[in-house]
Amino acid sequence: MKITSPKHHSSHLTTNEEALKKCQAALEKRDRGDYDGAREVMRPLWKRIGERPELKGLHASVSAEVLICVGILTSWIGSKEELEDAQEVAKNLITEGMTFYESISDVRKETAARAEIAYCYFREGALNEARTMLTEALQKLTTEGNTKARALLRLAIVECAASRYDDASKILTDNVPLFSKINNHAIIGAYHNQFAMVLRKLATPENRNEYLQRALRSYEQADTHFKLAHNIVFRANVKNNIGNVLRQLSRSQEAHGYLEEARRLAASIRNRVQTAEIDDTRAQVLIAEGRLKEAEAVAGRAVKVLAKSGQQCLLADALITHGIALARLGRTEGAQFTFQRAIAVAQQVDALNKAGLAALSLVEELDDLPRDTAHSAFHRASEWLANSQGHDLMRRFTAAAEKVFAVLDRELTAEEATEELFNKPCDLQKEMLRYEGALVKQALAKTNGRLTEAASQLSLSYQALAYIIEGRHKVLLKDRTPIRRRSPKK
Repeated sequence: MKITSPKHHSSHLTTNEEALKKCQAALEKRDRGDYDGAREVMRPLWKRIGERPELKGLHASVSAEVLICVGILTSWIGSKEELEDAQEVAKNLITEGMTFYESISDVRKETAARAEIAYCYFREGALNEARTMLTEALQKLTTEGNTKARALLRLAIVECAASRYDDASKILTDNVPLFSKINNHAIIGAYHNQFAMVLRKLATPENRNEYLQRALRSYEQADTHFKLAHNIVFRANVKNNIGNVLRQLSRSQEAHGYLEEARRLAASIRNRVQTAEIDDTRAQVLIAEGRLKEAEAVAGRAVKVLAKSGQQCLLADALITHGIALARLGRTEGAQFTFQRAIAVAQQVDALNKAGLAALSLVEELDDLPRDTAHSAFHRASEWLANSQGHDLMRRFTAAAEKVFAVLDRELTAEEATEELFNKPCDLQKEMLRYEGALVKQALAKTNGRLTEAASQLSLSYQALAYIIEGRHKVLLKDRTPIRRRSPKK
């Protein structure tokens, strides 16, 4: 259907054509990270964030495009400028535009809009809502191309944020044929960036160096594509991620170099939220170096910025980093308060994996915790992280469990004895066995029941894992691959 309308000023384009051209140009600038330029392009139709665009005289289909475009820009710019309720405003605008495409059964454009709404939920930290919307969108979309690639990438990003790294890896690896056909540099760069993130998180002691080196190469590929896409925001993100890998490899001096470059890029576009993210990473590097006073100051600044951003997952991460710095400086009360604040912030948006990481960090970093505090924190962490994936998390849980057992074994104070007399404690040993069983079951599922490979994933010997299953988790015997007797050599 050809859209016609009165001429717009002296331009040869109609009003509808001019509006569509502005939307396309604005989103191209968004893809390059030029949010100020995108806002300027749309200014004739849209004055400022929080206001509706001017739709008078536009065809219904063009109005839908303008609403979705303005909603997308509201989400990105609102995130950058820490604008309160920006994501809610963005969701409403995009939803209004999407209803037109639902009414005419344009599945591709409806799906693209749903993916954008899902990303608004992701920015708020509402990971379950984001996952649901993206999954529903992908189920409706049957054609391949940029729309499907973007939706898949965002689903992988959500799964990483939820600590479900195996799921994110499956999304990326299962769809290699699709991504290999994409010509959009921003999308290809995002694919390499997310794949590197998965490699980092799935590294085990046996393959750690190999996986981290592969992650570095993948990040470098991402940077190349983002440079071709002229996207400063994503380049800053990649350099921040490289800094994190170098921290894991104990190459602190190189990490600081990449983080300085990332910070310079973020500052060049006045992106305070991204600068705070980079400062959070820098604080982690400083903690690894033992420069705790500097780390505490840098982490504290990141928390102050992110507290105003509305991005609760980022704030929870920064609070955990700040809590670790405070704990290692011996500022126990401040650290405990900060970890508890991180838990509360994450719970507000149902980001339970972040709440679990904060509770686990509280147990790891604070000594001489009261029995009930240590017990409660470990119990909640095991509950909230039950669906999380990654070898490093298993290692941390094992160490935390030993620490909690030591706390429970010590002699009770008079106050603690009174507390236990009137408040029946939950069975921590039962809770630990439940969590151990879940980890073993997950490892067996990933290896199709092959005990040797499952043991390797859990950093156990074959004999140790066999003993654990036969002695403590007989219900999992059915998940093992049956042992096949070898024929005797002739």
